[in-house]
Amino acid sequence: PVVPSKFLDASIVLLGNLDPNHQLDVLNQMKNPKFVIMDTMNFWIEGHRKKLEEIISKVDLISVNDEEARQLTNSQSIIDSANKLQAMGPKNVIIKKGEHGAILFCDKKIFQVPAFPIKKIFDPTGAGDSFIGGFAGYLSQSGRITFEEMKTATIMGSAMASFTVQKFGTESLEQLTNERLQQRIKAFK
Repeated sequence: PVVPSKFLDASIVLLGNLDPNHQLDVLNQMKNPKFVIMDTMNFWIEGHRKKLEEIISKVDLISVNDEEARQLTNSQSIIDSANKLQAMGPKNVIIKKGEHGAILFCDKKIFQVPAFPIKKIFDPTGAGDSFIGGFAGYLSQSGRITFEEMKTATIMGSAMASFTVQKFGTESLEQLTNERLQQRIKAFK
């Protein structure tokens, strides 16, 4: 991928769930980002482990689901997995637990957020992407990267994911208004 020149100086970079070689190519194009977030999945863990570990060592936050965390660290404990992931490079780790929410690990601090309760889940595909996109988007708007801001970003991510699962693909997000998002966050809190 070639990053358009107007985005090369982005302060927050989100490396989506891509081939680790592509993630590294994107990161190498960026001009001194303040905070780098990455997502990955079991396919890259199994087939591109060495390159994946290289990119993990260069990021500030990794976001994985609980199964992927266990696979990356050979640990059944989420706490132990987070500690091992932090030892690989990123100071911050998010372990997503699907319908059970997510856990943010920041140095020795932990913040757990539940998933927003939804009566009828139509399609969970893309919920993790919406979660980390909402997280990164909030941090970008806040302009500050602190534990407190990341806690709020985690809530925002969970709220965004809750909309995603209610319809197919991006349909729900395409119809989302700031007013509806703020109502959900208020209900969430």
